[in-house]
Amino acid sequence: MDDGSVDFKQAAAAEAWRLPIEALDPAQPELFAGDAFWPIFERLRKEDPVHFVDSPVYGPFWSIAKYNDIMAIDTNHQVFSSADGIVLQTLEAKAESEKRPRGQSFISMDPPGHDVQRKTVSPAVAPANLQAMSPLIRERAAAILDNLPIGEEFDWVDLVSKELTAMTLATLFDYPQEDRRQLTFWSDMFTNAPGHGPAKSWEHKRQEADACFSRFTELWNERVNAPPRFDLVSMLAHGPDTRNLGLTDYHSNVVLLIIGGNDTTRNTISGSVYALNKHPDQYRKLRENPDLVASMVSETIRWQTPLAHMARTATEDFEFRGKTIRAGERVAMWYVSGNRDGEVIENPDAYIIDRPRPRTHMSFGFGIHRCVGNRLAELQLTIIWEEIMKRFPEVVLAAEPTRTHSVFVKGYETLPVVIPRRA
Repeated sequence: MDDGSVDFKQAAAAEAWRLPIEALDPAQPELFAGDAFWPIFERLRKEDPVHFVDSPVYGPFWSIAKYNDIMAIDTNHQVFSSADGIVLQTLEAKAESEKRPRGQSFISMDPPGHDVQRKTVSPAVAPANLQAMSPLIRERAAAILDNLPIGEEFDWVDLVSKELTAMTLATLFDYPQEDRRQLTFWSDMFTNAPGHGPAKSWEHKRQEADACFSRFTELWNERVNAPPRFDLVSMLAHGPDTRNLGLTDYHSNVVLLIIGGNDTTRNTISGSVYALNKHPDQYRKLRENPDLVASMVSETIRWQTPLAHMARTATEDFEFRGKTIRAGERVAMWYVSGNRDGEVIENPDAYIIDRPRPRTHMSFGFGIHRCVGNRLAELQLTIIWEEIMKRFPEVVLAAEPTRTHSVFVKGYETLPVVIPRRA
């Protein structure tokens, strides 16, 4: 880490503890890009775990910082609705989105609509299908790793994390493998603000969204007129509860499935390399006992927390931990903070790959909106690490990563590494 980033973190920490508590605002993408947001949540957990913010960028919202409070809200879909969207939107983004017709994906719905649409696509990530996909994922992971350069620096995000997740996502959509990185590109277009990632402007984002929707409309039209197949588009096109979806609702589900199938796994694959390098004692432990891979995967999902928050909207006035959340107010559940709550997770800032209960984390959410593809994410992570351990004694961090400029996707744009030698 260069001195500039150290200075930035120190200044951000000083600011987090100096400001009056009512002035604390965790929704600052610059702090996430600089990995400098942690002191804000540490203070909120201690002093004001249900915290009102009047953000000049995102508008007013409540920040929920502690594990059990987040779980209480996440499981109360009757009071805390997803219908107004599941992420904090900047005021600028909200104004842009209102210029175009908006659809609803099932993650932005409440029951009963949510339940029937989720049920339509869930067979794609059910245990039987994961078992069937496992050999293919392993074969691809092996090919990716066998083609990596030895003894020279490369970007792990590009050559490994993006590649494996794009291949798997293309399989789920039955999308041409040769075009798989279009899915990665579109995911980054949807999740990045203009000026960050590949998004150059709002107009650029609109153009690429239209290109994505046009391609997936073609796929719908192909598959709705063909016999049902076991891919996500065909499932939606033939499902009794989804075959009459409006076009904007179908497109919204496509966006959800592209982002959901990409970001969580991709950023945890990168985060695992980073975490093990930052905790060499844990990397040594893993080398000495490769059976810890599954436990390490769960610990990394907690430690990384690839999606920093989810948002809800109160449907009625609600008393919560001594505060009144009014009907219509937005609520941000900061999973990234809940995963560092020492009242639930012992020594939460430490990275410990053999924790007694490594699946005690909230990275996949709770309740009806719990991540539908969580087992597929774990499967890809487990397989890639089983294959890494067969091939490479270590993957060495060559420089600090560049991180995503976002308060939603907590990830890595680049992760420079060197593999010194093969096993």
